[in-house]
Amino acid sequence: MPEPKKLTLENVAHLLERRGLVSQEQLADVLKRGRAQEMRLYSQHHSGAIRRAPAGAETVSPAEVIASFNLEIPGTAGHLLGEDTITEALAAAASLPYYKIDPLKLDLRVVTDYIPRPFALRNLIVAVAESSGVVTVAVADPFNESIINELATARRLEIRRVLSSKSDILKILREFYGFRASVLAAEAEASSAMDLGNLEQFFRIKGQQELESTDTHVISAVDFLLNYSFDQHASDIHIEPKREKSLIRFRIDGVMHNIHVIPKALHAPIVSRIKMLSRMDLAEKRRPQDGRIKTSFNNKDMELRVSTVPVAFGEKVVIRVFDPDILLQDLDSMGFYPREMALYNSFLRRPNGIILVTGPTGSGKTTTLYSSLRSLSSPEINIVTVEDPIEMVMEEFNQISVQQAIGVSFDTILRNILRQDPDIIMIGEIRDRETAENAVQAALTGHLVLSTLHTNDAASTIIRLLDLGVPPFLISATVLGIVAQRLIRKICPHCKSTRTLSRDECDYLQLNKKVVSVWEGQGCKECRGTGYKGRSGLFEVLDMNDTMKALVSSSAGLAQVVAAARQGGLTTLREIGINKMLEGVTTYEEVISMTG
Repeated sequence: MPEPKKLTLENVAHLLERRGLVSQEQLADVLKRGRAQEMRLYSQHHSGAIRRAPAGAETVSPAEVIASFNLEIPGTAGHLLGEDTITEALAAAASLPYYKIDPLKLDLRVVTDYIPRPFALRNLIVAVAESSGVVTVAVADPFNESIINELATARRLEIRRVLSSKSDILKILREFYGFRASVLAAEAEASSAMDLGNLEQFFRIKGQQELESTDTHVISAVDFLLNYSFDQHASDIHIEPKREKSLIRFRIDGVMHNIHVIPKALHAPIVSRIKMLSRMDLAEKRRPQDGRIKTSFNNKDMELRVSTVPVAFGEKVVIRVFDPDILLQDLDSMGFYPREMALYNSFLRRPNGIILVTGPTGSGKTTTLYSSLRSLSSPEINIVTVEDPIEMVMEEFNQISVQQAIGVSFDTILRNILRQDPDIIMIGEIRDRETAENAVQAALTGHLVLSTLHTNDAASTIIRLLDLGVPPFLISATVLGIVAQRLIRKICPHCKSTRTLSRDECDYLQLNKKVVSVWEGQGCKECRGTGYKGRSGLFEVLDMNDTMKALVSSSAGLAQVVAAARQGGLTTLREIGINKMLEGVTTYEEVISMTG
């Protein structure tokens, strides 16, 4: 049977069967129930507002219908047939390149300048690249060539077609065109504003209606930016003023990505909008400020922690995104090995003492603490936290925010917190001698205390406590255990391949095996070509057993503490990283980078 020349459910289903992506039984099921499934998807996804959208955006594609059946591809170990796989098969049948759209690699100007938004929505096409005068356009229908010819003639463009999934195209059309429209409208308003360099410039006070209209564009731009960051699973949003522009970057899986470049004139209005949402002082631009925003995305609450600092060209804003699905996890799913998990759980079950979680900024300490507190939370227990600032508001805990401006610091709160009848106390960070002493005092009076320190490994945490002035006998009496942690990127499961470590690489990791096979990601559409997807934790857990307590009480040095910990079964961060590398969880390069 020849390849299809029309995008229908029947044609696509038969194509998938010929290519071995569905069985004959699955084909029969799709053909039997496909129309009813299409109507069901239409009614689910298209409310009244969407029904008024251009025709291309409101239809349900054959790939969407077939993917919704969650069919297992024959001969695979549970791999489901998704829209991307179906689109890839269609591309091969139509002799077109398949293009997995990566929003982080698109140029906002290219996407929005070449194709008018109504035309793009009606025909489900989007410009994804431009090089040497040739514009690459992603289409959802490989057989609708007349639309591309019409566009090429009308816009006088040389166009190269590629095939992408309808879902990817629609996401770009909504996010990029919406953000671009807001930026252009706001820029037009900003260009007519008073020139501060001309002291005789005429200034007209705008009416309330005009102000609201102007603000709407900036509001929309910020809304699009936040939604885009949530959709890309960004952990941080950076808005950085430069000499002639403003740069927007996202941190995803620990790596920074350039996202958008916006006109410098829009930087101040966007910053002001974010400061207003986070209840900061709009007039104060010379001092750092902190604030927070609570919003929702896909029916779940999102906490945003906002920080502004003055830099050379204006105010820089960093927004840290706290997704409850990431911040609150089951301890068993965070990456602990059995020994470390058992030890950590034994610490949590103790009625009193101090548990310390250490690591650099961005190593997941907050996730560990919040997940631990949630596992301990019950109606019979009073949990009190002291944070600077509160990372995420949780109803299960009684959370107190440090406010240095009015004299509410860690040590002053801790001096009074014992009158609040707590069972468990979480201190955001032990930064000075006073906080350390109060934490020790809380542990001595029958409370379980969880806190963090910035140290490189578990053993050096003891030395850090001594440097803060905590007497050795009090460390021995109160510290239950120490967890040092890192977040390490996981290899993308869709493009994993094996390689053999060189002799030098084995020597560097002190591996005695002659041949060591490891895994690495080649880069694919699922991982945006990085070879990594998601992150896992590395956890080094030090048990303050009798031997360790005796060493600390005798003021032993770091080398003695490390040697005793190793004899007691401590597995270092480097060794845990190597184990994860040998298991195919992460790569050699990531182990070196995160446990150097």
